[in-house]
Amino acid sequence: MLEELKEANGYVTGKIKEKDELILEMEKYAAENNVPIVTKEVAEYLKFMVNINRSTNILEVGTAIGYSGILMAKASEKYGGKLTTIEIDEIRYKEALENFKKAGLTNVNAILGDASEEIKKLNEEFDFVFIDASKGHYKEFFDDSYKLLKKDGIIFIDNIMFRGYLYKEYPKRFKTIVRKLDEFITWLYEEFGEKFVLLPFGDGIGLLKK
Repeated sequence: MLEELKEANGYVTGKIKEKDELILEMEKYAAENNVPIVTKEVAEYLKFMVNINRSTNILEVGTAIGYSGILMAKASEKYGGKLTTIEIDEIRYKEALENFKKAGLTNVNAILGDASEEIKKLNEEFDFVFIDASKGHYKEFFDDSYKLLKKDGIIFIDNIMFRGYLYKEYPKRFKTIVRKLDEFITWLYEEFGEKFVLLPFGDGIGLLKK
């Protein structure tokens, strides 16, 4: 979470009263096992975007344990929609499958594999894309998924400001990732102009409309 917004985000999340037992269980598991999931305020915004877009065909790049996938699949379910989600880590993939089952979802197509390869195999159009995977490959994930995005579709990119390291001191081991993300954001502004917006909450969100 970006340090400057912690207090404001704390206020926002304090207003959110989650009642779904599975979601609460997953949040606790993620915190105890250091599993990266979207922050609570980002989760709320993600559901909001799926709902106002009335998304019926969603692509998720980076499943993890299925937390964000469940939120999107449930939101899309109201419109007869479905979720396709890709995860490279087999352990996380199996955890996600179990969580999708617990959630009672039948509108999820979970794929085990490298998104750099798996997105290229897809032969359908999506109206919503959520990217939250390997930061060093964000540009590649974006390029591949943009080709599958319908007109007026939305791409929602999480963690795009990478813990605030794009504008403050960072560990040397992250030098390449920071450079790539900074170049990616510059390119998005130059290429898409007002169709792209960068929002500084959570760990930074990038939104684009095709």
